[in-house]
Amino acid sequence: MATKGYLSISALWLLLLSIQVSLGDDELRLANGPGPCAGRVEVKHEEQWGTVCDGDWKIEDAEVVCKQLGCGSAVQALNRAPFGEGSGPTWLYRLDCRGDESALWNCSHPGWGVFTCPHYFDTGVICSGFSGLRLTGGDSACSGHLEIRQEESWATVCYLHIDFKAASVICNELECGQAVDILRGARFREGHELIWQEEFQCIGNETHLAHCPRMLHHSKTCSHDATVVCSGYGGYRLAHGPTTCSGRVELLHGGMWGSLCDYLWDFAAANALCQQLDCGVALLIPSGQAFGKGNGSFWNGTFGCEKNGSHLRDCRVSVLGHTDCPAGKDAHVVCSGCPGTRLVNGTVCSGTVEIRHGDKWGRLCSSHWNLQAASVLCNQLNCGYAKSIQTGDLFVDGNGHVWRDAFHCEGTESCLWDCAHVTLGNPSCSAREAATVVCSGLAESLRLSGGESRCDGRVEISLHGMWGRVLDDDWDIKDAHVVCRQLQCGTAKKAYYPPRSERGMGLVGLRSVQCAGNETQLMLCKTSHSETVPVGVAEDVGVICSGSRLIRLVNGTKHCAGRVELYNDGIWGTVCDDNWDLSDANVVCKQLGCGHAINAFASAHYGEGSGQIWLDDVNCTGAESDLWACPSRGWGQHNCRHKEDAGVLCSEFLALRLVNGNDCAGRLEVFYNGTWGSICSNRMSQLTAVTVCRHLNCGDGGEIARDFKYGRGSGPTWLDHIECTEQHSSLWQCQSDPWDPQSCDNRAEETHISCTGRKRAVTPGAFIECPNSTTCTDKEKLRVTGGEDGCSGRVEIWHQGSWGTVCDDSWDMSDANVVCRQLGCGSAVSALSEATFGEGTGPIWLEKVHCKGTELSLWDCPAQLLSDKNCNHKEDAAVDCSGVTETTASPTRADPPRRPAAESGRITTPIILCIILGALLCLVLAILGGQFQSARAQQRGSRQSYDPFAEAVYEEIDYSLMREKQQVTGLSDSYPEGLPTKAHLYTEDSDEENSPGITQEGPSLPGNTLEDNYDDVTEAPGPTEDPLSEQNEQEIIVVPEESEGSRDSETECHPEWNPNAPGNRTSEAERENSSPPLEDIAYDDIEELGY
Repeated sequence: MATKGYLSISALWLLLLSIQVSLGDDELRLANGPGPCAGRVEVKHEEQWGTVCDGDWKIEDAEVVCKQLGCGSAVQALNRAPFGEGSGPTWLYRLDCRGDESALWNCSHPGWGVFTCPHYFDTGVICSGFSGLRLTGGDSACSGHLEIRQEESWATVCYLHIDFKAASVICNELECGQAVDILRGARFREGHELIWQEEFQCIGNETHLAHCPRMLHHSKTCSHDATVVCSGYGGYRLAHGPTTCSGRVELLHGGMWGSLCDYLWDFAAANALCQQLDCGVALLIPSGQAFGKGNGSFWNGTFGCEKNGSHLRDCRVSVLGHTDCPAGKDAHVVCSGCPGTRLVNGTVCSGTVEIRHGDKWGRLCSSHWNLQAASVLCNQLNCGYAKSIQTGDLFVDGNGHVWRDAFHCEGTESCLWDCAHVTLGNPSCSAREAATVVCSGLAESLRLSGGESRCDGRVEISLHGMWGRVLDDDWDIKDAHVVCRQLQCGTAKKAYYPPRSERGMGLVGLRSVQCAGNETQLMLCKTSHSETVPVGVAEDVGVICSGSRLIRLVNGTKHCAGRVELYNDGIWGTVCDDNWDLSDANVVCKQLGCGHAINAFASAHYGEGSGQIWLDDVNCTGAESDLWACPSRGWGQHNCRHKEDAGVLCSEFLALRLVNGNDCAGRLEVFYNGTWGSICSNRMSQLTAVTVCRHLNCGDGGEIARDFKYGRGSGPTWLDHIECTEQHSSLWQCQSDPWDPQSCDNRAEETHISCTGRKRAVTPGAFIECPNSTTCTDKEKLRVTGGEDGCSGRVEIWHQGSWGTVCDDSWDMSDANVVCRQLGCGSAVSALSEATFGEGTGPIWLEKVHCKGTELSLWDCPAQLLSDKNCNHKEDAAVDCSGVTETTASPTRADPPRRPAAESGRITTPIILCIILGALLCLVLAILGGQFQSARAQQRGSRQSYDPFAEAVYEEIDYSLMREKQQVTGLSDSYPEGLPTKAHLYTEDSDEENSPGITQEGPSLPGNTLEDNYDDVTEAPGPTEDPLSEQNEQEIIVVPEESEGSRDSETECHPEWNPNAPGNRTSEAERENSSPPLEDIAYDDIEELGY
């Protein structure tokens, strides 16, 4: 009986609990109105419907009601029972809403049912039912099919549901003048369109369509849509340019497109047009017929906008005529093509930073804003570089929406949106915490182009609003000092002439510059102006300033994890892991805007780098602003190899996965702050689930699973209230609440997602785990598909969670060579275009790739993310590689094992013939060698005595590719005392490789670094002085071109030592007297003793 009683009490408690839960589900509705989005406000609480009473019912209160019901924005907030008196209790009284609450009862109020109010004080609301309207498919923004935004979709309005009065209200709301006509549009395809179910009954004097009375039609069928034509401008476009943001200016007037003939066309007008077309700012006004003649029709007039920030429809063309246009008066422009950014509340080149998401502009939060990103913005606005981002309250007015994007820029991007950017989880910002910038301004007429930062590269100058080259045949360090000083880039480290592949094109701004070195601007030096390049006179000039130092993380899947690399003196190099710890890693993470360090990795955790090792024995306190400010051995001073390259994992490193199911279905988890945690599903839409599936390369469809079959998580619940839009290609770009390890109220809120697709199988198999691995290498993020093997096909790269193709614009053999080398497929046979191996699918990630051909990775080449739709999969780039790895003599890189020639399946008839002839030649040589040895043995037998030094015998020490330990002893005893050189023996696995007994002569330079697996004996004489030293400041580093004729014989014999390469230059006298370098990196070459 006791047991039965206990069970009865338990059942009773469960029943009471279920009643309590059901009573807690409050509801909201609008009653007795003309439709679902207008009526008396009623609330269901404790299973009973009641009303809301408020003598001070305001629009913010009504806004919460409309938003909660998905009815757009509030049009009117009404009281005194405008939709009749209700019944039941008065549940809510004297509400005080801010307007952003998620539910009406979340607003401030005295409590539930605390006051009984007469029902003639019942409140009412009229919601718009929609959040926007537009005209689409017409010749301009002022004519086309009428569409209304309903939640996240656009609904088409039926032709029978509007009249001319409604059209007048629409044209007025869109600032498109007066209504001209209503046309019967296209016939509806049944089941394909979302149809607006209300008829608008406007008076004609309403300011917004939402204010018009409406009548609900329950029928979901309609024969034709409504097309509205307003009297506003016809429209503008840029025609016959290489991109959608450059070309000849054309105007639509009277139903006909014609070129704009503007006698007063200038940079101000061009800049206004570029901004209105969402093409950034004007960069250039080309002269002549750069974009063709057009169709021969012209509209004469003067273009101008009435005010800053006005709509394009406000930019009128006055005195329209239709006559011929004198030569040179038709309008042309080249815009930057960088949409969605601007400066407000200041000048053209200073102010508060605003960015646009979709159609909504907002201030940018300053929490992650830095000088590097600011300089990219200034450059895209044609405003020089960023001088300051600390402006106090100078441009801040405390108004407007705030976007929380964090931009991680390298500094060489063309547009701010080309930088990696993350919004997910970023902290909230007030409007007074908006990002600001002061750019150097339009007067700053100097820039460095084509380098790794704004402080190194080819010198260019802007004269009369157009950028031109600087040419000089006597360019020296004094001239370079002036350039660096003017750009606030520190002091000059190098003055050089770029090689042919890096030279500029186009007009020449200055030539024959002669500076004393103390001038503040290049224009203050002795110069001459020239718009043409005299044959054989002067070359483009370049500068590397001390302010060009950069830091990056390489081979991590995202920007906040990877191998640490530094850019110094124009060269990228790594950091040795000796004494590498969290304090050092913290400085790196902080410098990159990546939070704090989670792990400080050693032993080339993210793969071995190549080239220079810049720093060793780094010993940071953690408070330094730059890694190179920490104590260390000094630049280039080290006793390391690349197997000791340092790496970091920062707290802002993000990763995404689905667990407890398969790759494309499971519980959603995000990696943040070094820990995997769940994501909450509150307010999550299906569009967000689709974004997750695309992010994970799991197809274009997905849904939130409600059965919770993928189990509960155990770690933190990192995020809640994630909201993605159609513009977001990655989950990292979506809005959400800030990071919080306790974002969910309970585990039932965790997100479970099932995607419709499956991850594509990729070949070769090494790629399968790469995209979701934190140790993914550059090589694994590149592949070729559609060919007969892994060395030919369409080029595809991994970016932002999916594979995509490369546009063939400017694709050439230099680009193809880099791809083939990176894949271990030898050199390029051909660089193919126009989808030779078939059209790809998915995104097109890159366009305008400009490799020199010497880069180790495609990621090292200048390129830009596809910024517009001027490229499609018919233009996919491809390569055909030789499949055979070429032997190189570079001692600065330990190349991974390459595929043998046989693997590629490319053994052709000429190769077979070469093999046969080679075998015959070897046989003949073997016979001759045997006869020679026999004759020599007979000659030796006839000698009376034997002198061991009568002839020199040289022996090559074999080089082991298997990296076995070499046990070589007694080498120093083999030679007489007093020899001028001593053989130092290096073996890779020696226990004493880092001991004090093994020293280095000085900083290791590119092309002169001892690499793994070499026994280097005497070092070949090289330059007596470091060309980077202060003593050689006046020297110019010249990068010569390859001549058409024969090369210097010494260079031909020793390709690894280029006497004219940066860092290896010597004078003519030194070259004549210097000994040749080590002949072959695969041998221990002992210097000839001179007997």
